[in-house]
Amino acid sequence: MTSVQPLIVGIGASAGGIPALEGFFRALEPDCGLECGMAFVIVTHLSPDRKSLLQQIVSRYTKMPVLSAADGQRVEPEHVYVMPEGKFMTIRDGVLRLHPDDPANRERKPVDVFFGALGEDQGERAVGIVMSGGDSDGTLGVKIIKEHGGITIGQGRDGSAPVNASMPESARAAGGIDFVDSVERMPARLLQIRNGTGSPRAFEVETTRQIQQEIAQILRSRMGRDFSGYKSKTFMRRVARRMKVVQVTEPQDYLQRLREDPSEVSDLFRDLLINVTGFFRDPEAFEALRDQVLGPLFDGRGADETIRIWVPGCATGEEVYSLGILLQETIDDLAHPPRVQIFATDIDEEALGVARAGRYPEPLLSGVGPERRKRFFRSDGAALVICKAVRDMCIFSPHSVIGDPPFSRMDLVSCRNLLIYMGSALQDQVIPTFHYALKPGGYLFLGSAEGVSRQAHLFGAVDKKNRIFQSRGHDATPRRLPMSVDWLALKHYSPTGTRRATSSSDRPLRRLVEAQVLERHAPAHVVVTADGEITFYSSNTGRYLEAPRGAPNRDLIDTARRELRIDLRAALRQAQKSLRPATRQVMMLENEGHDGFLVEIVVEPLDSAVEPEPLFLVLFKYLSEAQPLLEQIEAAAPDEGQEAVERELRELRERLQSTIEEYETALEELKSSNEELVSVNEEAQSTNEELEASKKEMQSLNEELTTINAELTTSVEELDRANSDLQNLYAATEIATIFMDGQLVIRNFTPAASAFFNLRASDVGRPLTDLAGRLDFPELEARVREVFGTGEGYEHRLSPPDGDQHYLVRLMPYRDHGEGIGGVVVTIVEVSFLAHAERQQKMLLVELNDRIRTMLTAAIDMARNTGQGAGSLDEFSDRLVGRLHGMAQAYELLIETEWTTVPIDALVRTGLCGIDPARVEMSGEEIRLRPRQALQLGLILNELGLEAGRGGLREGEALVIAWRLEEGWMILDWQQRGGLAAGMTHRIEALTTRITALGGLGEIKDTADGPLFELRLPLEI
Repeated sequence: MTSVQPLIVGIGASAGGIPALEGFFRALEPDCGLECGMAFVIVTHLSPDRKSLLQQIVSRYTKMPVLSAADGQRVEPEHVYVMPEGKFMTIRDGVLRLHPDDPANRERKPVDVFFGALGEDQGERAVGIVMSGGDSDGTLGVKIIKEHGGITIGQGRDGSAPVNASMPESARAAGGIDFVDSVERMPARLLQIRNGTGSPRAFEVETTRQIQQEIAQILRSRMGRDFSGYKSKTFMRRVARRMKVVQVTEPQDYLQRLREDPSEVSDLFRDLLINVTGFFRDPEAFEALRDQVLGPLFDGRGADETIRIWVPGCATGEEVYSLGILLQETIDDLAHPPRVQIFATDIDEEALGVARAGRYPEPLLSGVGPERRKRFFRSDGAALVICKAVRDMCIFSPHSVIGDPPFSRMDLVSCRNLLIYMGSALQDQVIPTFHYALKPGGYLFLGSAEGVSRQAHLFGAVDKKNRIFQSRGHDATPRRLPMSVDWLALKHYSPTGTRRATSSSDRPLRRLVEAQVLERHAPAHVVVTADGEITFYSSNTGRYLEAPRGAPNRDLIDTARRELRIDLRAALRQAQKSLRPATRQVMMLENEGHDGFLVEIVVEPLDSAVEPEPLFLVLFKYLSEAQPLLEQIEAAAPDEGQEAVERELRELRERLQSTIEEYETALEELKSSNEELVSVNEEAQSTNEELEASKKEMQSLNEELTTINAELTTSVEELDRANSDLQNLYAATEIATIFMDGQLVIRNFTPAASAFFNLRASDVGRPLTDLAGRLDFPELEARVREVFGTGEGYEHRLSPPDGDQHYLVRLMPYRDHGEGIGGVVVTIVEVSFLAHAERQQKMLLVELNDRIRTMLTAAIDMARNTGQGAGSLDEFSDRLVGRLHGMAQAYELLIETEWTTVPIDALVRTGLCGIDPARVEMSGEEIRLRPRQALQLGLILNELGLEAGRGGLREGEALVIAWRLEEGWMILDWQQRGGLAAGMTHRIEALTTRITALGGLGEIKDTADGPLFELRLPLEI
């Protein structure tokens, strides 16, 4: 056995995936033999004959045993396990767990269920292979495997292409497939995964940023999404994963691959979108959100208001539905709750498709407690579907939080575990976007590793531990939409310019020296925009700047000391016009004007390649201490004093002249600005009128959209109700119905059809001929095509020769709205009861004919025998009527017993109805006769009774009748004590002929009590 840690390989396929499995194991044998170090678990429903075929295939190419998976069975290397019929599987601690599959609510996605459990249980040892199959089974499962470090493989269209490519194509479209291979190349890929080959070379720190920018540029040009602001470590880790997938070790080679292969760009884009999420991730944070945020949000809100929530980067929707569950729990406690709308957005449309469906395998709901599962989810096989009340809150749409305009007027923004993938510059753009989207006082809910410390002026902490923040209001500053930044336009900026590069050992010393020089010896300075807004402060600016009264303000003129404002404004204007340095000297006064110092103001443009707008550097250079003018005059010589006065006067005149010129210039600019302002005001007024008109049009349009939305909502509700009615009708009728197109491709089917063709939801889209069925109807395909071509229905009854079940197969054309034939509807109805009724009807007809024939024969015999012994017509009529009455009584007795069996004692009493019961002795065991025999015996007893009654019983005479069973014969003894009259003897001799015709015997025996008539009939069973 190899020392490499074994892998557990889950293979998901449909029942028609036998050819793909055969190709896989054929290619496996020469590569691995018996020491492949892998266990294979095949997740598909196989009938016994197909499972036997799979065992033959594996035995032909390998010596690995093929086992039907059993509950509690540990998975061992070099073994193949197959999911048994009527079950679905999970795995825990390397042990398989089987669960019953309810036929009425069959698990539709067993691959998702097993792959989800496999990823959580085995982590990096898990490998998921998605082969041929319908529907999207496996799409969520491979995502779970990938998130837990496992590897996923999808069957490609080359080589042994999948018969039904829906499963592998859906998994690949969702970004869950690492490798796309034909089944013939999969074994070699598995060996490579097991041995850990093909890892990319480690990235050099110096080249990481450059590589990220180049890859981001390719992604932006091809996919329209910008990843340049993502954290380099996270970004390059995903790139390294893709390099391992495509077997590239050099970054430049991978860049070339991206330039030449658009599909690889798409695959990398999908990998970058992988977001690990789950229901109620960090449960304590969600509990804090419910206690500290949801209560205040609902306070004072009525049914006419709406709570709006935005969840950017929602991925597959687990976080969205977690919020929805919390909100629904809060709503249930309120008498008149407000409406709730959750806007969930993401740039991954495949993930949004999963979120919209709201259907998750059970392993993904590990964070949801049993009570919440029962209350907010309904079972759909082994998967769970979010309830309608929560789903109706959520609106899913594609949206980029970076490039698209944000939502607005939100009460809560929940963005968990998205900012951790973004660099600081990108976070500085996104967090103000969230601030703009929120109402004043709205809440921001972030992940456990995220924060807003760089934007603390926008948000205040509500619960710092659980990352709940509240938007700060800005009453004095209007809220502005943050401008999106073209991150690709930013270039790397080095403050050292083009200076000689220094070794890494010199850098700490250089930084220390530069920091001390800037701190102690550099002049105080600030950096301002063209509008005079300060963007950077140095140290030691307190002598020149001071905080103004009122709201916080960063305007340079407002914060400058009063003595500096005029010269500072003039120098800044001069630098803006000439784009050259402007210098002014200003006398600063201290200690109530008695002391002062001279400062030089220098304003010069700042060269910056990283800022999109022009900036200016303002330097405050200290020159010398200043003496009062009077002291300067007294201390100086007379001539020097006069010169000082004149010099000071001249400087004052120059400053006055400069001020006058600036005033006149400012006045002219003010006049011009006033004229422009008047013009702008007129334009604004015109624009305002247009906006008012547009607002009315928008209101009208909004009303129309509201009406249409209400109608659409009503239509959707009606459609849901109709769909539910249809599903319940399907289940209630228990009629097997299959809807197909002209090529026998299945469109839909009822649950009862699964019993005939082993149908699953994933079989929709597959030809019916690909499925094994229980019906022996080889001409089904030809008949379907005939109905599709002619438009006439067809019926055929299937009556198996050795079975009791009979079916009626009805083929009818499927007509669309235009009365065109769009397909064929196959209906299979069990008509065993009808076939049984038909057989019963035939038996009844035969029985009725036989009875009528017997009755007519008996009537004819009665008439013949009555005529032989009658002396007159009246006597003949009386005897015939009596015998007919006796026969009618026998028939009434049969009717009372519903023509089943008749007790012989009741039959004897009916035949002796004309004789006094006190003169009759009857005895015998309980014997029940079949209808035919009972009718014949009743007619015979009626003849004997009529004859005995006609002759009369003399005083002391009695009629003794006894019966018994003896070796399958019914024996009846008739004895008239005192002797048989001559007419009775003659009648018995006549009846003996009829008894013999029935297969019986009749004879008269002499006994001590007189002659005895013994009647023997074989007892019918």
